[in-house]
Amino acid sequence: MDSRLQMIASHGLWGRTAPPPPPTTALSGSRDVDVVIVGAGYTGLSAALHLAEGGARVAVLEADQIGSGGSGRNVGLVNAGMWVMPDDLPTVLGSVHGDRLLDALGNGPRLVFDTVAKYGLECEARPNGTLHCAVGRSGLAELEKRAEQWQRRGAPVRVLSAAEAAARIGTGLYAGALLDERAGTIQPLAYARGLARVAQAAGAEIFTGSAVTGYAEDGSRWRVTTADGSVTADWIIVATNAYTTAPWPEIRREIVHLPYFNFATAPLSDAQRTRILPGGEGAWDTRSVLTSFRMDAAGRLVLGSVGALRNTGRAVHRAWARRALRRLFPEIADVPFEHEWYGWIGLTDTNLPRFHRLAPRVVTFCGYNGRGISPGTVFGRCLARLVLGQLTEDDLPLPLSEPTRHSFRGAHEAVYEYGAQAAHLVGVGY
Repeated sequence: MDSRLQMIASHGLWGRTAPPPPPTTALSGSRDVDVVIVGAGYTGLSAALHLAEGGARVAVLEADQIGSGGSGRNVGLVNAGMWVMPDDLPTVLGSVHGDRLLDALGNGPRLVFDTVAKYGLECEARPNGTLHCAVGRSGLAELEKRAEQWQRRGAPVRVLSAAEAAARIGTGLYAGALLDERAGTIQPLAYARGLARVAQAAGAEIFTGSAVTGYAEDGSRWRVTTADGSVTADWIIVATNAYTTAPWPEIRREIVHLPYFNFATAPLSDAQRTRILPGGEGAWDTRSVLTSFRMDAAGRLVLGSVGALRNTGRAVHRAWARRALRRLFPEIADVPFEHEWYGWIGLTDTNLPRFHRLAPRVVTFCGYNGRGISPGTVFGRCLARLVLGQLTEDDLPLPLSEPTRHSFRGAHEAVYEYGAQAAHLVGVGY
């Protein structure tokens, strides 16, 4: 391990550089509101903001702290669409919902960056695009197919040649790259904390350290309990996604955990920053055990991949990260890593998110499959509009579905964690 490495809580670099969260307390006593939201990540906070602005009384219950789950641990790539190829969505979801989801999530980064601009959120937002980097000819063919499908829908995407990609990335290892001008990067924990701050300013109450212990019908309403208090509401929005625990185990049962880690270097020199990602795009490649990399505002390179920094994985992934840095960007091979952290991505068996009604007026979107920033923001607004009566369930970008148990979930999770270790143990660098 590099001698300068610092572990800042569980959020690494993001915990060190994000503005402080707004003041919150744990729930005590009883509250009566229109909507109780469980989870203070992107979905819950986006819903809280739009509900409060729509005149609803809102209480957010967060078991830990604002952005403590995936919203504070991810890479910070604000992507458009999903991993699934655009033409496949209408096949899986039907033409109405498939096209509706493509439109909603294709424009998702715009909603994120417009939200940042509207409220003046301090989160290092850079709408400079993303680069999906082609590993070999097969990777390039995949990107050409994806680009053609988005271009038919009018999206500003194009495939760069190997030379063009090398100039934008700072390495000649890739056969090309897909530039998506809709997308960009943010400081993810800062974005979550910013959403919380403006949701509070709009009138939403946010309670941290307030894990939900149960919920039950209270006449025609719901009563949600914590260790020290309760909230009675007409609606419950469950916005916990991959970090869901009781009392909604059906969500966790349909989601497979994919671990993902990040390392952040010390700030690079001005000369190095002019050669490595000089345009400020976020990047990742087409490998199944992928590599991602991006710069933060201070010029630190954030390098990530599949895996958990625990047990044997800690040493394996640290060694891989050093080799990957040397292979990708030899000129910064000896720049120390200063931060490391990891979290969980929630995968579904279709690699697409889900909309569930868990009980009357108890709703959730879940299963973001590694694309949480834009979908969380978009789906939070959708849920707010549903509760406010501005949309019906039939208007949503996903059809209503029942939670389904993911077969052999535990086995799949073990394969992802230890398979990533095996790939990084024998991998030649990236």
